[in-house]
Amino acid sequence: MSSEVWYVSYGSNMCRDRLGAYLLGGQPEGARRSYVGARTPAMPVDDVAVDLPGRLYFAGESRTWTGGVAFYDHDAAGSWTAARAFRMTAEQFADVAAQEMDRLPTPGDPIEKVVIDGLEKGRHEAGPGHYETLIEVGRRDGLPMLTFTAPHGFDAVPHTQPSAAYVSMLVRGLDESRGWDRRQAEAYVLERS
Repeated sequence: MSSEVWYVSYGSNMCRDRLGAYLLGGQPEGARRSYVGARTPAMPVDDVAVDLPGRLYFAGESRTWTGGVAFYDHDAAGSWTAARAFRMTAEQFADVAAQEMDRLPTPGDPIEKVVIDGLEKGRHEAGPGHYETLIEVGRRDGLPMLTFTAPHGFDAVPHTQPSAAYVSMLVRGLDESRGWDRRQAEAYVLERS
């Protein structure tokens, strides 16, 4: 049981400014929508680059960016995913997840309780939609490292290309967290799309 977690992002939320829209409110650069922010508006106290086993892929259509949406298949063998872990409260994690699930952050969000109590068998499906599957991908400093994705895996859906605005946000996140130059970051994203 913990009131703090590491939120592990593998998509546009790797970019600090983009994540800030979920935490502080606002409209990210290049996005088509605005966000209300978290109930406790504050940026993460720490962040670190991490490598995840499994595969990044793009599918569906983003209402925010147009083009394909980034998803993570934790069970895909033979690949890895660049990610960035942000240390935040369980409440903030629930609020980010709610906004990713097209809901407003609210007191008593069931995701917050699940996060504090711990994910049974390292996984919890809040629903069938985008980003409604929570996965514990490890532990750091004694705290759970959590991400969210879709319930389908890499091979279960047709893949779609991400938009230029979305790729740009991922590239910024990869530069901030890993120091990759634009060419290296774009190559990583395009190789997975």
